[in-house]
Amino acid sequence: MFSNTQIGIDLGTANILVYTKNKGIVLNEPSVVAIDMKTNQVLAVGEEAKSMVGKTPENIVAIRPLKDGVIADYQVTTDMLKQIMKKVSKKLGLSLRKPNVVVCTPSGSTSVERRAIHDAVKNFGAKEVELIEEPVAAAIGADLPVEEPIANVVVDIGGGTTEVAIISFGGVVSCNSIRVGGDQFDDDIVQYVRKNYNLLIGYRTAEDIKMEIGYALIGHDEVQMDIRGRDLVTGLPKTIKLSSKEIQGAIRESLLSILEAIRATLEDCPPELSGDIVDRGVILTGGGALLNGIQEWVSEEIVVPVHVAPNPLEAVAIGTGRSLSVIHKLQKAAK
Repeated sequence: MFSNTQIGIDLGTANILVYTKNKGIVLNEPSVVAIDMKTNQVLAVGEEAKSMVGKTPENIVAIRPLKDGVIADYQVTTDMLKQIMKKVSKKLGLSLRKPNVVVCTPSGSTSVERRAIHDAVKNFGAKEVELIEEPVAAAIGADLPVEEPIANVVVDIGGGTTEVAIISFGGVVSCNSIRVGGDQFDDDIVQYVRKNYNLLIGYRTAEDIKMEIGYALIGHDEVQMDIRGRDLVTGLPKTIKLSSKEIQGAIRESLLSILEAIRATLEDCPPELSGDIVDRGVILTGGGALLNGIQEWVSEEIVVPVHVAPNPLEAVAIGTGRSLSVIHKLQKAAK
């Protein structure tokens, strides 16, 4: 009965989201796996594994098998997908026997990386696997008319990559993919605190800082936050105060790289579509679209309207699921 279940998977660097046609998003968990190094056994996946990051004994390691939007550890990714599908089956109360799956891939990924994603999904028991480019999925999820011959500009700021694409008539007209995203912001914050305060903080803390007091490069009322970490001089725990202006400076370079990618994509745009962009503007999706002030900043810099997708974190997964009905049309347009 359920052999032709159709599901869409957003296999993200930071989060895995699973979408089904009838229920919408049924699972949204971090792409983290906890493994016992002695037995090579998967102990936990998702939220449970993320809570273990940096807090486990030596033989248990919490790892993220996806790096920059592509598979870094093939075996662990396959194991993670199996566990995720078990969770989904439990939630839906049905056995997902040989589902048809659509998975999104970064537009800059190589054929080898695409093959790895395809095989990993096929290995957990999928009947058919279709791949869709991430920006196209994000555009469909953000309710843009991708099948029409008008310019839809999507900036998808994910955990590992930022994808900028102009989509028209079901295909990508011009795109740029850079390996800068939310993870890079976290890394910038960790390095900044280490360099300026001799304080070592974890990536979980850096992510909290980014969400609380991270700002794009716009003027704003300064806010402060208490941060705890390990003093590198004394080796003892220590608390410091960080301000939003400092964090702004720490992530400045990464933000400018994203802006550069947007500019480069718009410069490659055919003149006929440029008029559409002035009218319709640019849409931001992905977790990075939630950074404070990013909408105003991008709009000021590129002088066209900028909108944030109704549900930026889930846009790619929703689009991946919805694309099941239009995938063949899109593939014809892409050929």
